[in-house]
Amino acid sequence: MLVTLIAAARTSPLLDTRFGDDRPLDAAGWQALERAVPALAPLAAADLRYCSPTAGSRQTGEVLGYAPLAQPALRECDMGRWSGLTLAEVTAREPAAVDVWLNDPRAAPHGGEALLSFIARVGGWLDTRPLADDGRIVAVTEPSVIRAAMLYALKAPPHAYWRTEIYPLSVVSLHGARGQWYLRLG
Repeated sequence: MLVTLIAAARTSPLLDTRFGDDRPLDAAGWQALERAVPALAPLAAADLRYCSPTAGSRQTGEVLGYAPLAQPALRECDMGRWSGLTLAEVTAREPAAVDVWLNDPRAAPHGGEALLSFIARVGGWLDTRPLADDGRIVAVTEPSVIRAAMLYALKAPPHAYWRTEIYPLSVVSLHGARGQWYLRLG
């Protein structure tokens, strides 16, 4: 099975990115999405089309012609009491907690979901897709979810999460099936 993950178009400038952000696409996101339609619209031929439940992911999928089904398992990491805040705001309020969060993948000082739990959730979604070996899936979601999927597929250590960048409208493909995923580039 081939699972193609597409990062939703931009919803806010990088410095204004907030944990648990559910804002719609901003003007720059709409413009970039319009430019990307010719390259990404053909992926609508996939057998199954999904998106995360966020406004930006749904809008991106709709514009690309995917008519995606929202999947709760594709939501971003639950950041508990940090939801709605920027990293700068959280760092100013709780610097020790941010340090724990960045260094211990089992910790959830924000009261939400630990990084390891988040990666496992996304991996569980991958492993339970109901298609045969030659099936194709496309899913529009946030960059954080794609990072988690890549780590799960590669069986990479959790700290690699912080060393992976996914930009809006980036495309990552994973090939394989339950527990045996391969990163496909190109």
